[in-house]
Amino acid sequence: RANIVTIMTDIWTTLSFGVGGKNQDPVDHDVFDAGEWDLKLLNDMKPMARSQLGTIGSGNHYVDFFVDEQDRVWVGVHFGSRGLGYKIATYFIKSGGGKPNDIYPVVLDVKSNLGQDYLSAMTLAGKYAYGGRDWVCNKVSSILQAEIVEEVHNHHNFAWNENHCGDQLWVVRKGATPAHPGQVSFVGGSMGDISAIVEGIQSIESQHTLYSTVHGAGRVMSRTQAAGRRRKGKRSGGMISRQMMLEWVNDCGIELRGAGTDESPHCYRRLPEVLKHHSGGIRILHTLQPVGVAMARARVT
Repeated sequence: RANIVTIMTDIWTTLSFGVGGKNQDPVDHDVFDAGEWDLKLLNDMKPMARSQLGTIGSGNHYVDFFVDEQDRVWVGVHFGSRGLGYKIATYFIKSGGGKPNDIYPVVLDVKSNLGQDYLSAMTLAGKYAYGGRDWVCNKVSSILQAEIVEEVHNHHNFAWNENHCGDQLWVVRKGATPAHPGQVSFVGGSMGDISAIVEGIQSIESQHTLYSTVHGAGRVMSRTQAAGRRRKGKRSGGMISRQMMLEWVNDCGIELRGAGTDESPHCYRRLPEVLKHHSGGIRILHTLQPVGVAMARARVT
């Protein structure tokens, strides 16, 4: 805490945040040796993927510092497969006869060539997301000159092939996190709220949710409601001012870098209430108090 200002400045200047961001230095990783790249669609995306591995993106993606009830420091990283995942999803939605950003899902036959190609692409996107988060956490630990002693990894917005009640299913967890009995996961709050390390438990409720839980607190206000509409490069008409956001964050003793008012704590439910609602399927292992938050700058164009 004594050095949090310097630490957050180092994070902000070392890592890349924002839409289309590229790493300042070339990043190599074992994920680029994966066999899935042999698919032409994916091979064509490889240069872009190389340039973006370990970049954080925009919106609710972040690098946070927390302190738990044992005064241990946690680094929370939230982002996924970046432009690679977006392009993969767009391609297969169109190939399946759908339209990007449509509310209706596109269903692919897993036994078809298109379905098999999608599963390969999704698997690669998952490996890529893991690789990027690993790279960021290793970079942060080197900045802190600290050793990583515990890691918690989990996806959301992914599909898993699982057996439930004797049936083999593809479980698509959109905005949800796997929480099988004994499985440890990270659930993030807003920038002015706790986050948590949770563990799945065996219960009737967890069976009904196919062993899933939330991946975050959930919004109560849309981005447009919070920040206003964009007109001629400027936002106007939003319900949340930057001063309101900063007052909340400062009152919590958090050192903030970047972020737009559409990510203000005002826009989200309180995570303790959400976790209490889902207590039938998970138990809380660690409560994480934020001390530093880094997100992309507000988009004004």
